Amino acid sequence: MAKKTPQLEQSLDSLEALVERMESGELTLEESLQAFEQGVKLTRECQQALSQAEQKVRILLEQDPQAEPVPFEGRDDQ
Repeated sequence: MAKKTPQLEQSLDSLEALVERMESGELTLEESLQAFEQGVKLTRECQQALSQAEQKVRILLEQDPQAEPVPFEGRDDQ
């Protein structure tokens, strides 16, 4: 299985930690708003990385029209 880019992996890990902090209920309103803002930023970074990967897959498939797409496997740590 192909490994995720370090940037995507790091963004996903940061997003997961951020969600856990927010779900703990121990953040103030201001801290929660800052965490939410950071979460939106991380989500956008992940979406951009995934879009770039999808574009690369499309380019590769165009180079070999006989190639069949295969579903990605889940995260290794889950």
